[in-house]
Amino acid sequence: MGGHLRLLMQVAFRNLFTSKINLLIGGIIFFGTLLVVVGGALLDSMDDAMSRSIIGSVAGHLQVYSDESKDNLSLYGDWSGEPDLTVLDDFSRLKPVLEKHPNVKTVVPMGTSGAMITSGNTVDLTLARLRDLYKQRAQKGESPALREGIDSVKAHVQQMVALMEQQKDKSRELLSDAAVDPQETEALARARSDAFWNGFEQDPFGSLEFLENRIAPQLPDGDLLDLRYVGTDLDAFQKSFDRMEIVDGQRVPQGKRGMLMSKFFYENFLKLKSALRLDNIKQERDVNHKLIAEDPQLQRWVKENQTQTREILFQLDPIKARIATERLQKALGSQEASLEKLLSAFFTTTDENFDERYQRFYQDLAPLLELYRLRMGDPITITAFTRSGYVQSVNMRVYGTYQFKGLEKSAMAGLINLMDLMSFRDLYGYLTADRKAEIADLQKGSGLREVSRADAEESLFGEGSGNTLVADATPGLIEDSKPFEGGMGALRREDLAARVYSQDEIEKGVALSAAVILKDPEKLQQTLQELKQAGTDAGMKLRVVSWQTAAGFMGQFVLLAKMVLYFAVFIIFVVAIVIINNAMMMATLQRVREVGTMRAIGAQRSFVLSMVLVETVVLGLVFGAGGALLGSGIMAVLNSAGIPAGNEALYFFFSGPRLHPTLSAGNLLAAFVIVLVVSAISTLYPAFLATRVSPLQAMQTDE
Repeated sequence: MGGHLRLLMQVAFRNLFTSKINLLIGGIIFFGTLLVVVGGALLDSMDDAMSRSIIGSVAGHLQVYSDESKDNLSLYGDWSGEPDLTVLDDFSRLKPVLEKHPNVKTVVPMGTSGAMITSGNTVDLTLARLRDLYKQRAQKGESPALREGIDSVKAHVQQMVALMEQQKDKSRELLSDAAVDPQETEALARARSDAFWNGFEQDPFGSLEFLENRIAPQLPDGDLLDLRYVGTDLDAFQKSFDRMEIVDGQRVPQGKRGMLMSKFFYENFLKLKSALRLDNIKQERDVNHKLIAEDPQLQRWVKENQTQTREILFQLDPIKARIATERLQKALGSQEASLEKLLSAFFTTTDENFDERYQRFYQDLAPLLELYRLRMGDPITITAFTRSGYVQSVNMRVYGTYQFKGLEKSAMAGLINLMDLMSFRDLYGYLTADRKAEIADLQKGSGLREVSRADAEESLFGEGSGNTLVADATPGLIEDSKPFEGGMGALRREDLAARVYSQDEIEKGVALSAAVILKDPEKLQQTLQELKQAGTDAGMKLRVVSWQTAAGFMGQFVLLAKMVLYFAVFIIFVVAIVIINNAMMMATLQRVREVGTMRAIGAQRSFVLSMVLVETVVLGLVFGAGGALLGSGIMAVLNSAGIPAGNEALYFFFSGPRLHPTLSAGNLLAAFVIVLVVSAISTLYPAFLATRVSPLQAMQTDE
């Protein structure tokens, strides 16, 4: 038997390179194997990287939510809008059911939603600062430092009004008089008059109201931002997702209300636009090695910095404007007195001067500016539609910024902001203990009484319907027109901001879903089924899904890419089977005399069949090994150098700035199995033809 096989192998290797047909067949197998090895390894590596991104950022290994939900959970949003999920009424009841499973490490309550916020324009922010100073004076009395601060900000406001009037004059030169609103012109004239500022101290809040309502809206540079947020137990979240790290500020104190803003969101939407454009140019030059002289996007950013200097001009009070002018004159070697022209010249950057201008901006100009519209520790008002459709507002403090390590440039992970679970419940429209207490205070103080829905008609239209009543609904926060003088609304907001909630209070309430972190991710599917059953046994209707399903379209992206690859491979090898089959038939017909001679000297049909099959398998293995070897070399190079993430979307798919793909034994095994199957299938019919050749046919065949 061993000698028989050795003879077959000798024949196979002898005929390996003797025919052009064999080289054609080998080339098809070579490139097919190369495609399977490289393509499969790249997609497997991307799948692994993206799973780390999704699991490590917000999804966990599993997500659990109510099985009564109309829609499926989609943590990263969907084109159809926010999914309609039925809430988990009491997270404290769900948590022990999940944690009882031996493979569950931690369970984190969650709820995702979105709101629109305004970043305010420069005038708005300056007027808000001036209003805060007057509030401090009303509460604590006059002091030299406070007086100096008020005078400085007032001078800044006066300068901004002067700049606005100058811009209005320029607009009047370019546009017709009909395009200029006379009421705006009149308001600016009043704000520029000495009479207005001489009488400012007599009614500072009335004067501020005029500036806020009539002057600030004339500067339309405030942005309406889409804020996507996750409400969660912030301490549990940070302990469970180890890729999370605080960048600026501090973590939200345990048990307190507050927000951690995504560093990506903070940089891209709240930073001074001129500074952001400089950062983007530097990023493209340093990382992607682009040149301003060649790249249209970089040229557009340079042009925008040259022409859009208003945001900087409006930030500078008279003293800072003088300092900025002096520094720019020195940097540019110019005697130009116009700060606007100096800024335009400074931002005229080229590949030769960019690095020096970038350094000077952050060294000379940045200290004079507010680089961000929101500072760490500042309060923010978030207004959102509740689940029932009315508008709800919550004030909270932004304690810091955070990011997920390796996903700093990813928009997918970077657009998710974190807030405490109590504030999320308020925005989502559920009665928390604080809200119930507020309703009770209102009822007690106003003589209101609560009635059931069944008795509402009788109470409204029956006898004694003159009594005042209140329905059971979630109220909005009380807005006091003069919060600096005190009032129930202001006190309530201060109480909520200062209050520390116990862990029991945080967990005993609604959540939209729960993220489950596993001890052994290899047992994910088994754990998923067992948690479903555990929920059913506990009387809960739960839907338990993997991270891939919970991520929506993003989670299915690699699966879709794999399907495309495998379909392409299938088509290639179907074509290969046809080509190899035809080529082998031609090769067999060319060898009729040889086969007949072998039959004449005693070779059995089984030997001929084995010979043809072994030759094809050897051909497939040799050229397949060559393709696999080249594929392994390509993967080794890619693993060492890494594939750079050319855009923000790829940061998420690559789980970092570079993907370092790896080749697994499974990729090689899959390639060889496919080669062997294709080779065997394509050879069956030619081998059958070879066994039908008789010695008489061979002798009758001409050479």
